[in-house]
This record gives sequence, structure tokens and C-alpha cells, in this order.
Amino acid sequence: MAFVVGQGGKNSVLSSAAKKWKDFKSTLTRHYILPYTNDKEKLSQPPETYKFIEKAQWDAFVASRLSTDFESVHSQHAQIREKLEYNHRLSRKGYAGLEDELEETMPGVEIDRSTLWKRARQDKHGNIPDPKVAEKAKIIDGLQKQVSEGKVSVYGSNDVLTMALGPEHPGRVRAVGSGISPRQYFNLPKPQRVSFDDRLKDSLRVLLQEETKKMEAKAREEALRMEARTKQLVEAEREHFLSQLSQLIPNFDPSMLKPRISQSPKNPMSDKASCSGGDGKHQEEEKKDTAKNGKHQEDEEKEEEKKEEEKEEEKEKEDEEKHDDKVLEVGDYSNMEAPSSLKTLCHFVETTLVPEDKTLQFTIDKEVFGRERDTFLLPEDITQFVGMEEIGATVVAVYMRYLHDVLKKANMTSMVGFIDPATVSANSGTIANRSRLVAGRLQKTDGEQIFMMPYNPGRHWVLLIVRAKRETVYFLDPLPGHRVVDEEAKNIVNSAIKIYNSHIGRAGRKAYAKGNQEASYPQEAIDEVRNEWAEFVYQIIEKGNY
Repeated sequence: MAFVVGQGGKNSVLSSAAKKWKDFKSTLTRHYILPYTNDKEKLSQPPETYKFIEKAQWDAFVASRLSTDFESVHSQHAQIREKLEYNHRLSRKGYAGLEDELEETMPGVEIDRSTLWKRARQDKHGNIPDPKVAEKAKIIDGLQKQVSEGKVSVYGSNDVLTMALGPEHPGRVRAVGSGISPRQYFNLPKPQRVSFDDRLKDSLRVLLQEETKKMEAKAREEALRMEARTKQLVEAEREHFLSQLSQLIPNFDPSMLKPRISQSPKNPMSDKASCSGGDGKHQEEEKKDTAKNGKHQEDEEKEEEKKEEEKEEEKEKEDEEKHDDKVLEVGDYSNMEAPSSLKTLCHFVETTLVPEDKTLQFTIDKEVFGRERDTFLLPEDITQFVGMEEIGATVVAVYMRYLHDVLKKANMTSMVGFIDPATVSANSGTIANRSRLVAGRLQKTDGEQIFMMPYNPGRHWVLLIVRAKRETVYFLDPLPGHRVVDEEAKNIVNSAIKIYNSHIGRAGRKAYAKGNQEASYPQEAIDEVRNEWAEFVYQIIEKGNY
């Protein structure tokens, strides 16, 4: 019988086989030889349970186990075994099995080394029979409480378990199982080592960003409303003032103020900075007008005050027009070159979302990104996407949600998966945190899936395709030229694959592949994606999620 084992898993398979062979010999020695050292008849035949052992092989094995050399080695190891103070009760489950079990029974709770160490030494009733272990467990409980209160800080290998039990032994890490070195564990922390406080801070930061974006949109809308209201009040005040002047001044013509207002400079400081004596000329014109209309000094001051108000009104009008050009570009949807679905979506934004100050809200299921995601799609997100402007992670996530439906209909979700772009792009946390999130996504699959990971290093989106089992990553950049792979993205994925390899017990290697072929995206292909995105968003609208 022969097995074909990949190069990456050969060492792991051989190591596992060697351990099982050692355990088998230990079982034979402890249960079928040492208890019957004085009963030669019992030792003359192989055990009934293991009939496949030939008698000659059994006799040779018994002789080796009853030799003086073996008795000396056995005695030495027995003495070493007696020195172990804190024996666990995991049986074959191991720390990896215990960790998976606790993740299901204790959702949302931090599962670090100290928690695993305690639970591994409890009986089935949750008690710790060994007094020495119970004493250390109390110390661990106290340290965990101080860490959560901020009185004690942990860093690297100096965590709660090290504080309670003392320094680590060289080359080993307690309470994580075999095959994990200190360098792997402490330099590339496992996802479960992220404290609950850190996860809470990250969640609050993302929520704050979304709320800030909504508040800014609402503030812009409110500013526009206030400007329109102010304009109405100023116009009403102007009409009232002109009517009063008409009553006070005989033969007063309101139109005579308009040329003077229109000729006034836009910058209020330009009159003061003028070198041509404009102020004196302006005052002479005012005196002539006053004499012509028989105005008194009081009326002249009122007219001057009104002129200043008109200047402010003109400036506000210009600012409002500039603001309208910048913010309310939705109104140009009828003339833009875009798929009809986008124009329909823009019309909905202009007539419903913006006037009613609403957003589109829906939930992306756990099966898309490995965790449930509440998504808020703002009017600005839609207009930016329609206008071929810079888009955010929410717009990309919505399209990935659409692609998941396409894959689901084709029964291909087991072949292709997605990684949430909001959790890995720049300014989404430290590289270590983002690596843990990617590794956590990879660990929830059998490793055969191809994962699509959009990444934004800053004002530009690229796509990374991750194949964890083959330790291969493809880098796709839509911009022309032989661009350099973003180092931060490279570090995130390499670290994630290292953590994934540690999780499955495989010695990994660095492997990074970049596609060198360039292919431009025609506008037709881009419009096809935009059309699919718009139709999917309109399905959300039809469900009333706003």
C-alpha cells in the first residue's frame, strides 16, 4: 500500500506516523508486558487484540522490553514523569480540540493560553481535583481580572500564563499543543489572543466611521436647507426695506439700486485696498443721489446698510451655486452616459433618499464574509459609483454580495470565497490584526477555496486572490504598467498564511505570484459591472430596506 503525499505535508505525515508508532509500543509495554514480568506463559503469545503481530516479532519485542537497558531508560523517564506538577486531562482531544470546543460554547469570550490551561485541567464537572493546579488557577483568575481592568498589561510572551507559572521553556509554548514554536506564536499571534477590549474598540471605530459619514451627509443637507431659508428671509427683508424707502422718498425708483449693487466688488476688502481713490468717488455719487432724491443723512445710512446686505446676499448666492455644483450632482443623471439602471437609481436617490434624509440598510449574511455584516449604503456612495469617482469599501462589499448570489446559483460557493474589504484595507487596524482576520477566514474552510480579497492601499483598489492550501497569491492591478506589489498587503497575506499553516500543522513557505500580463478594461465591461451593481441595489430598495 502506498500513499501520495505532497511535499508540503510530507514532514507532517511522517512526524505523526512516528508519534503513533511510539504510542503503540508504549501501550503494548504498559498493558501487556510490564504487568506480567513474572508470568512467562502470558508473555509467550501476542495479545488477542493484536493478532496481526507475529510470534517471532512479539518474542523479540518482549525481550527488548525486559532487558536491563530498557529498565534503566524506563526508570529514568518514570522519575521525570513524577516531576510533572500540572497534569492535564485532555486525552486525545488535545488543546486544538479544546479550543474548537470552547469557541462554540463560549462565543464572544477571549480564549487565551491561560483559559485553555485551566480548562484542560478540569474534570467533567468543571472542578480541579489537584490542589496545586487549583492554586495556580486562582492566580490566573486574579491576573485575568487585573488585565481586564487595565491594572496589568501583557505583551508578547509575558502574558497571564507566564506570570502565573513562570518563564517559558526554550523552544516550547505551554497550553497551545505540539508543533507551535514561540517564534510562531508570539510574533504572529493567533486570532484568539486578541483581547475582547481590542475587538470592542475596533467594532466601535468602524461604527463611529459609519455614523460620522451619515452625520456629515445630514449636516450638508441641513446646510443647504438653511441657506435656502436664509435667502428667502433676506429677499423678504429687502422688499420690505424698499417699500419703506418708497414711502419716505418722493419719486423713489427701487431699480436705481441694482446697478450699484451689481457693480460692487465681490471681495468686501477690495474697496479698502483700492489705490484709485474709489471710496471718494463712491461717496460723491452717493451725495449726488441723495441730493437728487432729497434724502436726509439718515436715509443715506439706511441705503448704505442695504447695499452691504445685498453684497452678502450676492456672495451667499455664489457660494450656494458652488456648493450645489459640488454636492448635488445627482440632478445631471438624465444627461450622463450610463446604463439605464443607474439612471433609475439616481432618480430614486434624488427624489427619495436625499429629500427624506434616508440611507439603504441591509444585512450581508455570514456565509459571504464568514461573519454577519450590517451595511449602510449612503446616497453619496451611490452618486460616487455612478459618477465613476473614488468608491469606498461599502460599494465593493455590495458587489461581492451580488457575486455570492451568482456563485450560489451555480453551486460554486465551495470553490470561491470572499474577504471583507473593510477589514483588511489600509487604515483598518494594525497589520497583525488584519492578518488574524484573514487567517480566521481561511481556517473556516478546507483550504481548497480561492478567496477574493479587494485591498485599498490608498485611493486605489487592487485585487488579491489567495489560495491558502497552495500557498499562492495572485496580485491584480487595473492600472497600466508593471506596478510593485504593495508591501503592506504582501505582509498581511504572508502572515495570514503562516498562521493558517500553524493551524493545520504544516510547515509553510513564502510564495507570492504576480500576474505580469496587462489587460485594459473597456468601458463596456465596466458598465456591465455598474449595471449589475445597480440592479442588485434596486432589489434592496424594492424590499423596503430604507
